[in-house]
Amino acid sequence: MQEIAHEVYIETAYSGPVLGAINTSHGLLLIDAPIRPEDARSWKATLLSLGGAVDRLLINLDAHIDRTIGARAMECTVVGHESMALVFKNRPTSFKPQNIETGADWEQAPNLGVIRWAVPEISFNDTLIIHWGTSPMRLESRPGPCAGSIWAHLPEEKVVFVGDSLTPNQPPFLGGANLELWVTQLESLLKPEFAGYLIVSGRDGVVPPASARSQIHFLNGIRSWLEKNRKSSDPAALVNKKLPDLMQPYQNAGSRLLRYQQRLRTGLIQQLTHSYQDAVSVPEERNA
Repeated sequence: MQEIAHEVYIETAYSGPVLGAINTSHGLLLIDAPIRPEDARSWKATLLSLGGAVDRLLINLDAHIDRTIGARAMECTVVGHESMALVFKNRPTSFKPQNIETGADWEQAPNLGVIRWAVPEISFNDTLIIHWGTSPMRLESRPGPCAGSIWAHLPEEKVVFVGDSLTPNQPPFLGGANLELWVTQLESLLKPEFAGYLIVSGRDGVVPPASARSQIHFLNGIRSWLEKNRKSSDPAALVNKKLPDLMQPYQNAGSRLLRYQQRLRTGLIQQLTHSYQDAVSVPEERNA
């Protein structure tokens, strides 16, 4: 666990999303959950070392399975965007992990058993401000990467958790994305509002602001390619031809290379299959 600002911590040791913890006088504000139940137990034990009040509030930064599959094991109230709550209404109450390959992290976790979802008990539409200590946390709707995408913003500490909006060291999940809205959110990171901030990627930890420019360039290239090919009758063949070019930045991924390739392949096929439609205007969930 790494302290990146006063009483603001991140954890990158577990499979799945980067975790966050903000220690306040009222209790712990937690960002996302580990995928595996044993990792959740380990994370909760680690959090005990922070001391302070015992109350916990878990904030899911979007509805992606990597982020939500372990939420129930954290045994606390869950907060999420109302679009995320709608996604859960369309999910079965329990989930049996199967051998599928979309490039998600949860697919690599063995012996997950039957999963029961933790439906958000607190949801919001645009902004939710949490006053659990001397400085507030702002939860802000930031649509684009996935249904229910939000950022957790700590203005006084100058820290912002951006989830899967920014993933400079691995390919983004594209299947349920609205790329135009996504680029708009990334552009806001380059404005004076976020000057001097620590930006916490949901996959890579603290990342430099300049990485937003690189991801904007990557997503705009995808948008242009989709626009030219969205009427294709053979999306899979087109994507297979495009993949080598898109995978160039990730050639040093080692054992994760095939997973990253499958992630891009699945997302691009889903984008083409759904005719490059807006995936945020009507909340929905896809595999990647």
